[in-house]
Amino acid sequence: MADNEPGLVAKAIQLAFDAANGRNRTLSWLIPPCLFLLDALLCAVVIWKVPYTEIDWKAYMEQIEQYVAGERDYTVIKGGTGPLVYPAAHVYLYTVLYYMTDKGKDIFLAQQLFAVLYMATLAVVMACYWRAKVPPYVFPLLILSKRLHSIFVLRCFNDCFAVFFLWLTIYLFQKRAWTLGTGAYTLGLGVKMSLLLVLPAVGVILLLGRGFTGSLQLAAIIAQVQFTLAVPFLRENAHGYLSRAFELSRQFFFKWTVNWRFVGEETFLSRPFALGLLAMHASVLLWFVVNKWLKPAGKPWSAIVASILRLSSPFSSQEEAQVSTQVSPEYVMTTMLSANLVGLLFARSLHYQFYSYLAWSTPYLLWRCGAHPIVQYALWALQEWAWNVFPSTNVSSGVVVGVMAVTVALVAASREQTRTSASYPSRERKVA
Repeated sequence: MADNEPGLVAKAIQLAFDAANGRNRTLSWLIPPCLFLLDALLCAVVIWKVPYTEIDWKAYMEQIEQYVAGERDYTVIKGGTGPLVYPAAHVYLYTVLYYMTDKGKDIFLAQQLFAVLYMATLAVVMACYWRAKVPPYVFPLLILSKRLHSIFVLRCFNDCFAVFFLWLTIYLFQKRAWTLGTGAYTLGLGVKMSLLLVLPAVGVILLLGRGFTGSLQLAAIIAQVQFTLAVPFLRENAHGYLSRAFELSRQFFFKWTVNWRFVGEETFLSRPFALGLLAMHASVLLWFVVNKWLKPAGKPWSAIVASILRLSSPFSSQEEAQVSTQVSPEYVMTTMLSANLVGLLFARSLHYQFYSYLAWSTPYLLWRCGAHPIVQYALWALQEWAWNVFPSTNVSSGVVVGVMAVTVALVAASREQTRTSASYPSRERKVA
């Protein structure tokens, strides 16, 4: 009997490794749903045991109360934390929550609703990971974040809705449902302008996946939806709405920054620092467009840009169909999340709720760039620690920026993907 024990232990270890790496079809498929159920229980425990933290919910409800009373001028609507600075879809979503939670008074119900939103987002995230063929050993990182649970079920930030629509966009693009994905993206953008960070990736994906004419049609949908959502506010004060909902020159408070505290307040508030970050963001983004995102096109980027500037397609009909097959689930996810990460890395200031855009992105990008599992878990742990330090310190902010910079560098240095979309089930090939 004793002679057989080492063999049994070795087999058990091998079985665990096979399941974790996706090689055991039966057990590997069980890991995501088991983790999902575990996280549902965790959300319930957090709501039950951890006190709710008031940050923005009361201000949201104060602003919605004015909207419900008939106010449509964005320069007039204000709450305890300041003026209304989010696009129209935010107003509509929180108006629904206003009525569902007894004008914002039933915080416990609001937390439950945000727990449902969290679980719905997690389900979409896991579906995206599975379609991108991410091995199950990465999935535990999707449910272990203390800060992420706090953002959803203890703070009820509007970023939660924006993140849900971001991941829904990725999933629908992976399924090649271009119109539905574009609709999800523009709804998320209508909640919070943070989704502008992935707009360049959306543009490239639609160009390659849907073609030049099709991508222009989908771009028009984005503009039309934004305009339709904003009509009541544009009629009242168009400049006021645009300057508040999509304000790009907003001043940030040094005391709330999570990322750039280590540079000091004088540097943080300086105009050269802001312009330097903007220049670096544009430069790194351009590098990714030229050297990563446009590679499936099989043409020089200069030729593609020249054709677009002439308002003509860079591809023939045959080339368009061939390029479209290169827009695989992995390509979609890598392109969207790398654009998001580059934007966050060079953001002037990140507050704690912005971790919701990062927490589910980092595990995939670290895996995608080929980092060893120990490195993946170590960098994730460092990132999680840094985002849970409150208030941020020079060390924690340095770690926040450092982990993002390392991840961007690893993604930039990684090899190009070679799989195509041909091996994936597709509900549509052209447009929904």
